[in-house]
Amino acid sequence: MTPTVDTLQIVSAADRSRIMAAPRTSAAHRALLASLPGLNAVQQGGTAGAQQLPGVFPIVAWNLERCLFPQDSAAHLSGIAPQIVLLSEMDHGMARTKQRHTTADMAQALGMTYAFGVEFYEMDLGGPTEQAFCDDDFNACGWHGNAILSAVPFERVTMIRLDDHGHWFTPDAGGDAGQPRVGGRNAIAAVVPTINGPLCVVSTHLESNADGAHRAKQFDLLMAKVDAFAPGLPVVIGGDLNTGNHMPPDFDWRDEALFANAEARGYDWSFTADGMTTRPSLITLHPARQMKLDWICGRGVSCLSKGVLASLDPSGRPLSDHDAVHARIALTT
Repeated sequence: MTPTVDTLQIVSAADRSRIMAAPRTSAAHRALLASLPGLNAVQQGGTAGAQQLPGVFPIVAWNLERCLFPQDSAAHLSGIAPQIVLLSEMDHGMARTKQRHTTADMAQALGMTYAFGVEFYEMDLGGPTEQAFCDDDFNACGWHGNAILSAVPFERVTMIRLDDHGHWFTPDAGGDAGQPRVGGRNAIAAVVPTINGPLCVVSTHLESNADGAHRAKQFDLLMAKVDAFAPGLPVVIGGDLNTGNHMPPDFDWRDEALFANAEARGYDWSFTADGMTTRPSLITLHPARQMKLDWICGRGVSCLSKGVLASLDPSGRPLSDHDAVHARIALTT
């Protein structure tokens, strides 16, 4: 399992220089990724208010698009009162989000514990729309990743790295030549106690800058790693699966192979409500694009109800370019 830490080790100035000087190759990226402790650990923190989850409870999956407003985003979930929150695109020590640890801030606001793992070490301040939110010209940490919030303590956690070849580092893989990023897509998996036994919950984020075949391979790897981490346990997986991205002409999520692959391994996609899950936001580069990217699936659990929560606060301000998907799940003995 991935080691757990209280604090992620910051990338040093020497490491940063080494990254900038490295050739943009997959081999160089793998070496860099392996050498940075902060990208190879799961950070845990926060405080759980209960010891076991009930047999029936709500769960949310939400891509928070950097998480510009942690406290407001936490308050937005009050009507659902989730016991597990699966989060994507969470900043930690980024200028665009005021150097906050957005996962820790949300966990504190909700009275939950958290597990956070880094997808990318971000070398710069982000795109033009994001830079408008920067008060500083540096990132205190430069971390960007995925997380799980839980109302109960974790029995164990791990990070599952879904690629290490440097999709956003090597130009031949379609990366951003002007903004090197070390890391890759990942999932955070945790086992949590319930009154009906342990449950494995997984927060993941699949690749946007790729086609469905690439995402199917990522999800196949994820399912295999989950089976090894939590053999025989019921599982709920949620997150931004980027379904339909780079699938012209109309970004049709129904053409993704990952759905059938998961069903063949016993997963049920009926935990996700109908409807698109993206919207215009304060920083999105594609305000007019409507897509169904966000999903919850389960194996060994039942779905009692489901829905999509619009990511608009009471004033109508968008909290993210993704709406939150949620389901009320049941575990039986």
